[in-house]
Amino acid sequence: MSISTSIKQSRFLKNLALVIGLAVMILPTIINAAEVRGLRMWPAPDNTRLVFDLNAPVEHRLFSLRNPDRIVIDLNNARVSGTLPSTAYNEIRLKGIRYAKRGDNGLRVVLDLKTAVNPKSFVLKPHGNFGNRLVVDLFDVEQGKKAPIKKASYNSIRNARDLIIAIDAGHGGEDPGAIGPRGTREKDVVLQIAKELETLIKRERGMKPLMIRTGDYYLGLKERVKKAQIAQADLFISIHADAFKNGNARGTSVFILSERGASSSLASFLADSENSADLNGGVSSTNDDLLNMVLADMVKNSTLEDSHQIASKVLADLKDVNHLHKDTVEQAGFRVLKAGRPAILVETAFISNRKEEQKLRSKKHQRALARAIFKGTRAYFRTHPVPGTLLAVRDRKHRIERGETLSGIAKRYEVSMATIRDANDIKSDKIRVGGVLRIPVI
Repeated sequence: MSISTSIKQSRFLKNLALVIGLAVMILPTIINAAEVRGLRMWPAPDNTRLVFDLNAPVEHRLFSLRNPDRIVIDLNNARVSGTLPSTAYNEIRLKGIRYAKRGDNGLRVVLDLKTAVNPKSFVLKPHGNFGNRLVVDLFDVEQGKKAPIKKASYNSIRNARDLIIAIDAGHGGEDPGAIGPRGTREKDVVLQIAKELETLIKRERGMKPLMIRTGDYYLGLKERVKKAQIAQADLFISIHADAFKNGNARGTSVFILSERGASSSLASFLADSENSADLNGGVSSTNDDLLNMVLADMVKNSTLEDSHQIASKVLADLKDVNHLHKDTVEQAGFRVLKAGRPAILVETAFISNRKEEQKLRSKKHQRALARAIFKGTRAYFRTHPVPGTLLAVRDRKHRIERGETLSGIAKRYEVSMATIRDANDIKSDKIRVGGVLRIPVI
């Protein structure tokens, strides 16, 4: 072997050793790189949420750029597994998404915007069926500038206000809620029931609905409470369809807040399940100090007693629609009921029960459930009207004299007999001398 050949072989071996050494150094980094395995988007009225699904924790940095408006997200030691959506969105804030490799082992994601936003980002650890997630919220710049809705107290029908009913469809967006044997998602069913209830309240003179969630997006439990507080709602109704480990569990339940403990082991189980929704929905932190103060005010102001009476009325009407899990109002520490005002939570059925899941999928059954909730709510406020509302000043009172008939009274006030029966919760045309009837102003 010649000297030149020996030198060439020596150089080759050195270069090979260098390549192998670099590969050994780089390989663990490639293997340990976090993978972005999916991207989901949840548009809401005042924000858009993007959720990046990851197979491992990731460090990131987010910043904004102008002209044009865009958000840049740099992920360290990360790569995309497959492809992410990059086409234009039919969405008021986002034009599209671009991404590319950044440096040796980084990833840069660019969100092209239609308008300036206030971004917020945080990471979530695995919980339940969810793995590691990077959450990016794009908030409208104008958010928080709207003046709160103020109530006024009036004594005349001309200026009296509507009764405000907050309707809270549980879960949404990132959090599907409970899932039935056929794949029915709680978040979808309860939103449909909430919309049916909204329609009924809109039709009722003197009542006004406030939808806490209007679409498929998630609101934190504290945000739901805050929304009702800002609007100064007179009642907060939270609608759910939970699951239980036993698929035979069935029936409808109505809950109010408990300041001490749950009224049953099932009530405790359901409260724990609903209270963990923020972990699924993507809320970075929770502070209950404000809510605990609100709870103290509720107890002091006897709001729990009002809640119990409303819940009893609703439960009585739901009995005609579905089997009751328990024929009395239950109590548990549901965080979403800490709204500082009368509040009830309706578990419409167990979505984990095959028969009840089938019912919940039915539009007819959804309407029936909404109708029962509406009737119970209306019945309570007709007998306990809130001062300053139309329901408090709009009804006339008529004391029944001997010889009077319901048809005669209806003709005198130019309303139908059905209207009087409905307003007074009576089933027949029989009336009692000396009794007092409410005569609605139509």
